[in-house]
Amino acid sequence: MKIVVLDAYTLNPGERRWEELEELGEVVVHDRTAQLDVVRRAKDAEVVLTNKTILDGFILNLLPKLKYIGVLATGYNVVDLDVARQRGIVVTNIPAYSTQSVAQMAIAHLLNITQRVAHYAHEVHNGVWSAQPDFCYWNTPLIELAGKKIGIVGFGNTGQATAQIAEALGMEVWVYTSKPKKSLPKKYQKVTLNELFSACDVVSLHCPLTAENKEMVNSFRLSLMKQGAILINTSRGGLIDEKALEQALLSGKLLGAGLDVLSSEPVPNGNPLLKLKNCFITPHIAWATRESRMRLMNQAVENLKAWMEGRTINNVLEI
Repeated sequence: MKIVVLDAYTLNPGERRWEELEELGEVVVHDRTAQLDVVRRAKDAEVVLTNKTILDGFILNLLPKLKYIGVLATGYNVVDLDVARQRGIVVTNIPAYSTQSVAQMAIAHLLNITQRVAHYAHEVHNGVWSAQPDFCYWNTPLIELAGKKIGIVGFGNTGQATAQIAEALGMEVWVYTSKPKKSLPKKYQKVTLNELFSACDVVSLHCPLTAENKEMVNSFRLSLMKQGAILINTSRGGLIDEKALEQALLSGKLLGAGLDVLSSEPVPNGNPLLKLKNCFITPHIAWATRESRMRLMNQAVENLKAWMEGRTINNVLEI
């Protein structure tokens, strides 16, 4: 069986061999694959593993031997599922592998905005503290989170994990979710989306991007937010209207935004959010702790093994 990995680098930049995968067949690993090269590289493969390389219907119909697609991520919109179903190609994904890492990043962004850790470390290294007449120094607001309200938009695995950390910091948790109220911890408030944006000091996004919620964080919802509120997004960049966010940050309506994702990635140099001192952007790395990536690799192998044994796990066509 020939197994082709189309874009391995972000998952495994040489830290670990693919020996578990190699036990299952002939493995060819590519760090990256341009769209024009997909068919040439995968034309003889029965199994293709992809993270962000797109397998649209046109490409799938040019891969006659393909029987199995393993998406090396939770989201699987890179695959044309209709054509895969028509062709009888199994498609699997990796759910919940990065839950704790993404929650950790959401809280890291929140703490950076409220305590400005990076800013003060930079100031100290540049000798600013050394030049002060007092034993301490600050030139930004410093904010205690205990007693503040955090709004969690989406209450799946990462939303729940983020809420738990926020609760441990003494925050009051408000939730926007389709889950019934009785399934939430008793201390949590289930509210409408507009109620959440209006009442919370912090809003943190933890939902997939769909046609219905694209740019749900728009000028109207930003206008609902408290003066000096904070927005965190470790989910999908397309959830936010970036022009509206730029205005909310420039006007001082928001104290800050912590973003690990943007609408276009990698971020174009001309994105105006890059120039804003109260917008803190990390390069889509919430998922990328070593522990998270190793779980992903292990689960990808388990998904493939199960299929080879005549059963499937994490089969997205069965959802």
